[in-house]
Amino acid sequence: MPAAAQAERRKLRKHFGRFDILFFLLCTIVGVDTIGTVASSGAEAFTWLIVLAVVFFVPSALLIAELGAAFPDEGGPYIWTSRAFGRLAGAVNNFLYWITNPVWLGGTLSVSAVTAFTAFFHDGKDLSTPAFYVFTLAFVWVGVLAAILSFDVGKWIPTIGAWSRFVLLGLFTVTVVLYGVRHGLHGFGLGDFSPTYAGFVGLVPVLMFNYVGFELPNTAGEEMTDAQRDVPFAIFRSALLAVLLYALPILGILLVLPVKAVTGLGGFIDAIRQVFTVYGGSVAGDGTATLSGAGSVLGDLAAILFILTVLSSGVTWVMGSDRALAVSGYDGAAPRFLGVISSRFGTPVRVNILSGLVSTVVLVLAHQLTGGSAAKLFGAVLGLAVSTTLVSYLGIFPALAVLRRKAPDTPRPYRAPLARTISTVLTVLVLFASVQLIAPGLGDHWFGPAYAPDGWTHAERWKYLLTEAVPLAGFMLLGVLFWALGTPTRTAAAKR
Repeated sequence: MPAAAQAERRKLRKHFGRFDILFFLLCTIVGVDTIGTVASSGAEAFTWLIVLAVVFFVPSALLIAELGAAFPDEGGPYIWTSRAFGRLAGAVNNFLYWITNPVWLGGTLSVSAVTAFTAFFHDGKDLSTPAFYVFTLAFVWVGVLAAILSFDVGKWIPTIGAWSRFVLLGLFTVTVVLYGVRHGLHGFGLGDFSPTYAGFVGLVPVLMFNYVGFELPNTAGEEMTDAQRDVPFAIFRSALLAVLLYALPILGILLVLPVKAVTGLGGFIDAIRQVFTVYGGSVAGDGTATLSGAGSVLGDLAAILFILTVLSSGVTWVMGSDRALAVSGYDGAAPRFLGVISSRFGTPVRVNILSGLVSTVVLVLAHQLTGGSAAKLFGAVLGLAVSTTLVSYLGIFPALAVLRRKAPDTPRPYRAPLARTISTVLTVLVLFASVQLIAPGLGDHWFGPAYAPDGWTHAERWKYLLTEAVPLAGFMLLGVLFWALGTPTRTAAAKR
């Protein structure tokens, strides 16, 4: 272990308890920004959501429960990957794991928040460019500030975010029932739930993106009061709650809105506006919902809860991934400058600020390149965030089987059943999803009508391939660069 690691680890503070981990996981896994994207695929989306819960979500919970309890070191997924495959693999994998989150915070999450704000507090009208930047930059830097604060303070953001999910999604589900009793529902036949290969290709990356994150609390492994007992407890309880919190609102959207009316960015927000008319308001012939009286008050409350929910999603991921990058910095797989824990806060302040700067750059560039179109910005950044996230799990999931072989004597308070099978199946699923993100429909009809993303034509398939593959390759090269910049730290450790 580098001397730098020993010095920095002494600054960490233990104040991350069992229920803190549970609430942290709920904010990590249950995001509302992609609910509309999933629902826009129709009733088939619900089928694949349940299938992947069985073949992907539950096995990943079993896998992470073992790794998190057996190797509870600070840095979690970086530690597992680097111990299994070496520091170079750990550096590249960890850079991908980290960069996703400031990109996601500055793009998808900030745009989702501003969309909810305009829908309920600005009569659905777009904000002026200066007002857009004031709102979104405040959103980003409030999230960064929460990540900078010590865990005993900053952890209240995930706690509030978890409760906002319970209230928002619970209120929405109850309101869908009331709306259905009063106005009837769109409904769909059993045939609409039939799974198709095209639906699988389109949905599996986003659903996996929703279903990953069990490992995130372990990025603060040495800040937990009892990681070996609390990690499995929190993982298994959050897994059940997460499936329910995803399934119910998606089913509610499908019951309320025609599939053609559901959009990736505004689908959930539009559904909220429509069903809340049962408390006061009306729906015009063109489907435009207008709230009044109690409906307007509850709608505003739902918008605030929505914004808190997406903010807490970003905060938890930034808190976790920033810690992982800092650990790689003092372990010799990233620049030593980044591997510094603040003595005052016990958090990686330098990496937190770097994440805020990256989020700001992504926000400004994406807004300019998409001509201020919120829908285009949302779609472009979401695709990049999903692909980068999933590729990072190609290092995390195989680590279970490798560490079973490399470290057989490490105490394992929890042992996953069929460890090699789970590790292999999850890795294959992630690899398949990653390929399909870059080249949709490959193996059947690459970029055919059933696979091409909205707004793209078959003739643009090479352009699309480059827009996905080039940033991903660039991030991997930056990971290699970070590893190279960590050479002095590794060399100093080798000479000791």
